[in-house]
Amino acid sequence: MDKTMKVRSLLFAVLVAVIPMSSCSKQTETIPTEQKKHLEIVLRSQNGDYWKTVKIGAEVAAKEFDVTLDFRAPGDEADVKGQIALMEQSIGSGPDAIVLAPNSYKQLSKVVDDASMQGIPVITIDSEVETSKAKSFIGANNYEAGQLAGKQLIKLAGTSGDIAIVSFMQGERNTELREKGLLEELSKYPDVKVIEKVYSLTDYELAAQLTHNMMEKHPQLDGIVALNEISSIGVAHAIQSMDLQDKVKIITFDSTSEELELLQEGVIQATIIQNPFSIGYLGVKNAVEALKGKKVPSRVDTGIKAIDLGNMFWSDNQKLLFPFIK
Repeated sequence: MDKTMKVRSLLFAVLVAVIPMSSCSKQTETIPTEQKKHLEIVLRSQNGDYWKTVKIGAEVAAKEFDVTLDFRAPGDEADVKGQIALMEQSIGSGPDAIVLAPNSYKQLSKVVDDASMQGIPVITIDSEVETSKAKSFIGANNYEAGQLAGKQLIKLAGTSGDIAIVSFMQGERNTELREKGLLEELSKYPDVKVIEKVYSLTDYELAAQLTHNMMEKHPQLDGIVALNEISSIGVAHAIQSMDLQDKVKIITFDSTSEELELLQEGVIQATIIQNPFSIGYLGVKNAVEALKGKKVPSRVDTGIKAIDLGNMFWSDNQKLLFPFIK
């Protein structure tokens, strides 16, 4: 064999040896990694400090449990049809699970049933939905929250007087439960009269105008209970603008930065707070556990607390008010 033939034979032998190794290397590189589980989070609203804190809690849990999230929410909590459409979009995207804060107890039940039929587990947070297909509910006991608001009002305004309620929307589940708890607590005091109840929807300017109207009709009013974040801010601004903060006791719900400022200024006397960070965190946690086939609790009570100027700076309460600040 001449020198040229020897060289060619040697090159062929090297190629034969290298090609299988190269092929194996390519096969190793293309082995797919396990895809992260994906959750859809459908909230009641895009706006407000409360929902921002729920979102932060969910994001912390997503990082801890190594899942991905997409958030959807209507611009207005009163937009039930809009939220139903968003749920339909979420179901259509084929997620591994959905965490839902329903805007309607009754009207969101069908889409939750639809998700369940397609094998998508649904965890409800903040508010309940009228179906047995939701795997779990995570949120505060709104009946007890209403009772606590009543206790705070009696503590501040006394066991006699005229009271008004500024609520959210007729037929809304959380509102109904808070109203029921509040009215049953106030009924223990025969000299306390609820002389007016109004609904401000999702418009704090409407809440302020309704408060102005009430004070014109009932200048003797001793106290007002506002049953959600938006009505709380509207009521407080109206009372402050009329310079009646020393006369009318105000009990609010939630802990927005604006409410806490009004609390420090003495316009609001107490606010009933939930735990939105835990609600978001536990919503994702329970969804992940349901995906793993673990049994999740049907209800998780995340608690409520009354915050006033005397206890708002306690360390435990600061953690509740500002859970994302270390």
